[in-house]
Amino acid sequence: MAKAFKYGLKGITGFLEPAERELLRSLIDDVISMLQPAEHTSQDPLAALIGLDMDVQEPTDRAVKRLLPNVTKNDDGASLEFRQLTERSLRETKIGALRAAALDLDRDEVVLTAEGARFWSMALNDVRLVLAERLDIRDEEDAEHVHLMQDWSQAEDVESYLALVYNFTTWLQESLVQAMLQSLDSRA
Repeated sequence: MAKAFKYGLKGITGFLEPAERELLRSLIDDVISMLQPAEHTSQDPLAALIGLDMDVQEPTDRAVKRLLPNVTKNDDGASLEFRQLTERSLRETKIGALRAAALDLDRDEVVLTAEGARFWSMALNDVRLVLAERLDIRDEEDAEHVHLMQDWSQAEDVESYLALVYNFTTWLQESLVQAMLQSLDSRA
């Protein structure tokens, strides 16, 4: 069974069983595949080099849209322009954090530097956003409903299984954030 992240002499450490690591690796791989930018055969090489994507459109998948939201609610043109200028680099940053976290899943004990903890925090947040979208969590009441699902033996369908996975990643992220705060306190 996983042990919460803690801050100590070795840095921020946590422990994950092989099945938990495989689950996280699978979730991370799924999110990476969702974030892979589209390949354009006719893209301007200079634009690609500096991260511009003038062909980008607002995502149609709600989970991808939650990962890459519009910057304004009432100005589609401004949101699209911002998306063209930033989305490729944002996708690459998110994919980089997800891959960095996945590299730490080769061992039961996860030992993180400050930068590694930041990558893990970003990766877990993106995994949780996708799970929350798939579970249709829209408000506090929805979140409470999902939080009630705590026992793996009660998982009877895809939704209850996803709720358990969501709760596991939430617990993991909360323990990581607490450990990160403890590391900051120790430096002060």
